Amino acid sequence: STTALKGNRIVSLTVSGFIAQQVMIWDDGHESNVYITDTGSVSIGSHFAFSGKAQINSEWSAGFLMKIEAMNNDSLLVTQDNDDVGNAMNLLEGGPGGPLALESAYWYLKSNRLGRVSVGLQSSAADNQAILPDASGSLVQANYVLYDVNGFITRSNGTYNTFSWGNVGNCQTINNLGGAAPDCDGVPSNVVRYDTPTFAGFSGSASWGEDDVWALSGRYAGDFRGFKFAGAAAYHRSTDETNTAGALALGAGGGFQGRANGGLDAGFFQTGVYGEHVATGLWVYGAYGYDDHSTTNSARGLGKLNPEADFWYFKAGLKRKHFALGSTTWYGEYGRKQDAFTAQMFDAGVTSSNLDHYGVGVVQNIDAAAMQVWLSWRHYQGDVDCNSGLAGATGCAGLNINDGNNDLEDFDLVKFGALINF
Repeated sequence: STTALKGNRIVSLTVSGFIAQQVMIWDDGHESNVYITDTGSVSIGSHFAFSGKAQINSEWSAGFLMKIEAMNNDSLLVTQDNDDVGNAMNLLEGGPGGPLALESAYWYLKSNRLGRVSVGLQSSAADNQAILPDASGSLVQANYVLYDVNGFITRSNGTYNTFSWGNVGNCQTINNLGGAAPDCDGVPSNVVRYDTPTFAGFSGSASWGEDDVWALSGRYAGDFRGFKFAGAAAYHRSTDETNTAGALALGAGGGFQGRANGGLDAGFFQTGVYGEHVATGLWVYGAYGYDDHSTTNSARGLGKLNPEADFWYFKAGLKRKHFALGSTTWYGEYGRKQDAFTAQMFDAGVTSSNLDHYGVGVVQNIDAAAMQVWLSWRHYQGDVDCNSGLAGATGCAGLNINDGNNDLEDFDLVKFGALINF
């Protein structure tokens, strides 16, 4: 960290962030290519931040954070036809899709005994809560959000469908900006947030803002008889009448799929747990999310967008220091997203969907350079059931799939990359 004692010389200024880039080799069963991308929007991709604080007295302090994303190749948005896609945060904020986007800008007051209150553009109390307990050293490279395949268009029977992999792993319970499943409250928004102090390893948070969007979360981290444990659970609810569902799910044309719902009442529960045996370096991590929602209108007139979705993720591996460079993390992973299809797919006649992925990888830390280097492989597969005969359905042909069950052609990714902190 670098502290710049400038300006009024009372408030410290720290400049931090990281740069991340990766070579991504993909194969959708009929086409393959090699891209160079960033690692994804919202805290997990290249960014720089300015933060600082001032000590008011022995009990109270005040501070701020401003964070800017800087990427022109966001892995959330790349497709088979385009790897120069700009920044998803920029598009979600109504910009032209350029490389820079404001992610966070808020001030806070903190008491050592009472906790912290912060106001402004920031993560809600639920943002990333199921992900953050992961202390394996592979959080950026392997988590349960569709950072690396969200925009790629699915295929069935050798031809493109009109929906992406992100459309089959979609969030309904979003704030005014969006979220990539299953980080369904995953974009910072204008909120008031309260964070408790930590008591015996336990802490909690609450937030409210953006026209009736609220969230609660609780966390624990501690050691017990040679084991490390961490866990979190959160719930987020939105009753924003101007909400738009599926904002980060891309259609075949590369544009955002979304629809004003005139009264979205949506919630998302998530939890994540991590455990590690310190002596051996064996670790395990698991996460679960549940998406429940209803709305006052639907093209099919059934009072909801589509069945409530379930999200599962499991990862395990070994963390050891094989080399003097730093620790090495080996991992295997499996995830499932069930019935997480978009409102547009529901209106066409989709009744169920499954998206599974599994993979392996290794992450090498280089401590002297505050750097990580990784190599990984992931495999995606899924299926979609559709019924054009349902009342109000617009027809499965509009999605370029058949009535009945449709297998999606498998998709494979190999990634080699690095990030360096500053």
